[in-house]
Amino acid sequence: MLDRHLAPQLPYVKSLFLGWFEPLRDAVARDQDVQRRKRVKHVYAKYLLLLPAEKVAVIVMHKMMGLLMSSKDGCGSVRVVQAAHSIGEAVEREYKVQAFFQKTRRKTRSKTESENDPALDKEQAKCRKLVKSLVRRRKLTEAQKLVQQEIELEEWGTEAQVKLGTRLIELLLDSAFVQSPADQTPDSSPDFRPAFKHVLRKPIVENGRLKKKHFVIECDPLVHEGFESTARHVEIPYLPMLVPPTKWKGYDKGGHLFLPSYVMRTHGVKDQKEAIKSVPRKQLRKVFEALDILGGTKWRVNRRVHDVVETIWSRGGGIAGLVDKGNIPLPEQPETEDPDEIQKWKWSVKKTKKANRELHAERCDTELKLSVARKMREEDGFYYPHNLDFRGRAYPMHPHLSHLGSDLCRGVLEYAEGRPLGKSGLRWLKIHLANKYGGGIEKLSHESKLAFVEDHLPDIFDSASNPVDGNCWWINAEDPFQCLAACMDLSKALESSSPHGAVSHLPIHQDGSCNGLQHYAALGRDYMGAAAVNLVPGEKPADIYSEIAARVLDVVREDSMKDPATDPSVPLAKVLVDELTGG
Repeated sequence: MLDRHLAPQLPYVKSLFLGWFEPLRDAVARDQDVQRRKRVKHVYAKYLLLLPAEKVAVIVMHKMMGLLMSSKDGCGSVRVVQAAHSIGEAVEREYKVQAFFQKTRRKTRSKTESENDPALDKEQAKCRKLVKSLVRRRKLTEAQKLVQQEIELEEWGTEAQVKLGTRLIELLLDSAFVQSPADQTPDSSPDFRPAFKHVLRKPIVENGRLKKKHFVIECDPLVHEGFESTARHVEIPYLPMLVPPTKWKGYDKGGHLFLPSYVMRTHGVKDQKEAIKSVPRKQLRKVFEALDILGGTKWRVNRRVHDVVETIWSRGGGIAGLVDKGNIPLPEQPETEDPDEIQKWKWSVKKTKKANRELHAERCDTELKLSVARKMREEDGFYYPHNLDFRGRAYPMHPHLSHLGSDLCRGVLEYAEGRPLGKSGLRWLKIHLANKYGGGIEKLSHESKLAFVEDHLPDIFDSASNPVDGNCWWINAEDPFQCLAACMDLSKALESSSPHGAVSHLPIHQDGSCNGLQHYAALGRDYMGAAAVNLVPGEKPADIYSEIAARVLDVVREDSMKDPATDPSVPLAKVLVDELTGG
């Protein structure tokens, strides 16, 4: 969330800021006064005094909330050191930008200086305009670099940033409170409690790695709940484009018309950035052309499928792959003093809370996807500019709703420009529907898939005409929303006077089988390997993963039948056989 700058835009978060701003501003101002009067000042003091208290307060609130809402654990927490460094760094950037604007203002320069060097005014005005543009687009790192080139300012360093950030976090914790929405009697005192707390996380083993103990800042559950309840109102800053993206011509030339765009995602790795920039443009011509073709594909929202998604979501979700809107109830505390039972209960509570945090993250993700669909629903079409990851794989530059996303994303998107199905297209539409239903059907031959569709035509028609309150056959599919979209498209074609002439907007997916091995088999002219990954014709799709699993099972079975006296791995092999066979 932080990278997308979404958290501070939520209505609930803005209302929290209104309540926190004055107390935090006053606390910062008091601390600034104390530091001015002290003869021996804290290390952070000289940095704290560089900006007005109100500006510091705004930076701290925005940065902290962004960090908490972008936490990967889904529970709204961030390491103290990380938060302190981010806040201190943000204050430094703001100060340097303000110092730059102060120095380059026309009225601060003497008349003689301007008359002696008229080019100076023009150059500095141009520079000011560029810095303002970078700040407006939130490219603060680039703005700071430009400022650093224009004026000489001391680098604060990580230690100073962390010390300043730590003090500002202390002030925020003492100033920010939330009020419980629980019903209260007129005579009772308001239930105010701290919005954040300082917590020591104990050492735990996660994914086979030991995580050392560390301090974190956690937000109160009320803040998290408020965030979730207003997530549907979030403003997505990077939406799909309503006009075709500009053609790629260089590392940072292409894609969006005005927003910063880069042909490769380097995630701040300088060596990768320099490597791609050093490649001759002629050598990248075909790469640019491929990205232009992908970006030039026009998409639109499949309104019928989107209506179904919104209906299910409004009813609480929990079906067709949509996350349930309700949390899992916490286990009740056992009426016993048995320490073992109490410990089991605590672990159960911890496990349930973790599951609820994951549900919360999924709900937020769903709201973000649906918010894009709602905004783009009435558009005739839109475009996704593409760029590459470090492996050379192309992806849309928009993270939420795209044709490479989840089943929900793929189900609510379709081509804006349709084409008549034709005889071949109608056949492939049926095969596509069978593949999306899954359940082993996708591993059958094409003829078997076509027969499966013919056998289920009544279910397909019912799914298309009454998707929510009918027999809901499509809900049992492995990819339910894509299956529903195919049901609607096929029903429309079969009910028309000319099925082959029906115009379809549906993307037909034809995925590769273990792409890495496909490349190796082709490069090595390996016929056996090619057959295993569907590079040569076959009666039904080959499944390389199942073949490997079967071979592994044979080897493990052989090991399990050896003499335990001579081979100590036999007991483990027997356990593995049970695991692999489900016995």
